[in-house]
Amino acid sequence: MSSDLLSPTSYLVLGLLAREGPSSPYDLKQLVASTVGHFWTFPHALLYAEPPRLVKRGLATETQEERGRRRRVFAITEPGMDALQAWLGQPSRQPTELRDRGLLQLFFADLGTSDAQHTIAREQLEVHRAKLDGYEQDAGRERRSSGPGVDSRTVEHWRSRTLTMGVLYERAAVDFWEGVVAQAHSVELASGRLAEDEDRSPAVAFVEPS
Repeated sequence: MSSDLLSPTSYLVLGLLAREGPSSPYDLKQLVASTVGHFWTFPHALLYAEPPRLVKRGLATETQEERGRRRRVFAITEPGMDALQAWLGQPSRQPTELRDRGLLQLFFADLGTSDAQHTIAREQLEVHRAKLDGYEQDAGRERRSSGPGVDSRTVEHWRSRTLTMGVLYERAAVDFWEGVVAQAHSVELASGRLAEDEDRSPAVAFVEPS
């Protein structure tokens, strides 16, 4: 099976099946939400559509539980593992994609109301501060739980490999938006002072030339 036919989502599913073992689409969704989803966003509906595609390509198998919820459970095959390892052997050279809606709004802020930039920046600062706080709490929990005897294949262990980058990114984002807020605040203050100065300026009487 040509790797050209596989998408990043294909490798995401194969990787989770290889690491976590047989999983239902719901299991995959839960794993993504707590790990990969922090830095790789995509429609979660793909996690229900992609496993059957992998089965058709011989890269995964599908079984259905005989009792209970009769979930569809998928597992990686040997060809699937070969495809995953081949992909890992070809490190990506594509630049990082940044699709930040806040930055897009900031780009056009001058077309909005006079305080649009300040409002956008405050909202983004709140979002990134909350995200940073969550990442730092996760990092603290992982430091406390790490140590001899910890299974290197647990979610907590391998998530920490990318969590560090998440913390660094959110810190940079907080610094950036704090700067935008400060700049917008300065502009608003300057505009306010200008308006006050104009109000206080003595009226100049117009004298009609004789």
